[in-house]
Amino acid sequence: MTSTSATRLGPSFDLLGAYVAPDGHVFAKRGIGVAGGPPIARLDASAPGEVVARLREVSGDAPAVAVGALPFDASADAAVDVAATAVVRVDEDVTWRIDVDGSSPGAPFERVTTDAPHEAFGAPQLRPVPAPEGYADAVRTVTEAIRSRDVRKVVLARTIEVDAGRGLDPRALAARLRAVDPDAFVFAAPTDAGVIVGASPELLVSRRGREVRANPLAGSAPRAGDPDEDRELARALEASGKDREEHEIVVDAVADVLRPFCDELRWDPEPVLLETANVWHLSTRFHGVLRDPAPSSLELVRALHPTPAVGGTPRGAALAMIDELEPFDRGRYAGPVGWIDATGDGEWAIALRCAELRGEHATSYAGAGIVRESDPAAELAETDRKFRAFLDALRWS
Repeated sequence: MTSTSATRLGPSFDLLGAYVAPDGHVFAKRGIGVAGGPPIARLDASAPGEVVARLREVSGDAPAVAVGALPFDASADAAVDVAATAVVRVDEDVTWRIDVDGSSPGAPFERVTTDAPHEAFGAPQLRPVPAPEGYADAVRTVTEAIRSRDVRKVVLARTIEVDAGRGLDPRALAARLRAVDPDAFVFAAPTDAGVIVGASPELLVSRRGREVRANPLAGSAPRAGDPDEDRELARALEASGKDREEHEIVVDAVADVLRPFCDELRWDPEPVLLETANVWHLSTRFHGVLRDPAPSSLELVRALHPTPAVGGTPRGAALAMIDELEPFDRGRYAGPVGWIDATGDGEWAIALRCAELRGEHATSYAGAGIVRESDPAAELAETDRKFRAFLDALRWS
């Protein structure tokens, strides 16, 4: 990389139209974010200072941007990509197309269209890993460890392997997920084996200059079609001691990590309800002013991840139980996904409500936070609800 050129685009440009599968990226919420094609450079995400320095070297009229989905395992190799051509919108008024080293898009930007949904997947096409009874047993193992004071919280995930019998389209899936929940962070990124696609409700961290924000979620309840029943489910979640304990653990951890970076830091004194298309969440919004010089968004990501929202606490003991009890590699699931630019600004979510697509196959992921009062049947039902919603969206790809 030696230089970039920037071209202003209209404010109505659809970022998803600039996403080129399978090697490109998209990360956007309500039309704000980054999308592009195959990378011209790959930068080591374990060295945030070097990432920012490389981006500064090539920036022109608009800051160069790197984007990526990082592994859940914070010790694993991780990289962010600089696309040969990317479209960047960091506010509603300004949209840039950034070309690196004189690159051209190669293929014209395309409007995303989706056909009618395919039929629902049949039981022979779906294989849960672990089996439901195995997941329930793992939940019991964790609650016993909590009662023995070995851990306080562990987030346990499970997967469903999908044999679709047809090629799965990452762009169509991203478009469907955006349509279902426009307030989610819709993302797609290449992995070692395929493409991870999802729509996450959870902001890990954002940084704009010295302003920092985070919005951890923990504790959830299903939505209902009947308004009265839906409100009752929300009220029950607010009053749930089990869910409030799970949420408090995450809030305390995020505050402990961000506080040393900040001159000012405040957050909601009580959890608030966040409504998504299928689930109610307990949510706490953080807002702070970073010390000067401000750490980059990628530095903050590396300090925060994995929070107890996706790992547990104490961190080391919880991650050890995840390694022991989950019979699969999480890969990019529950890892940070987002972007960083040449100023150090960026926005990062947690890769939830997602699947890794590999041709005609997909691995869908769902998890639940396990605390002392967790009930195996209830936690299994929570993951089943998350799977049902995602599998329905997968029918459109």
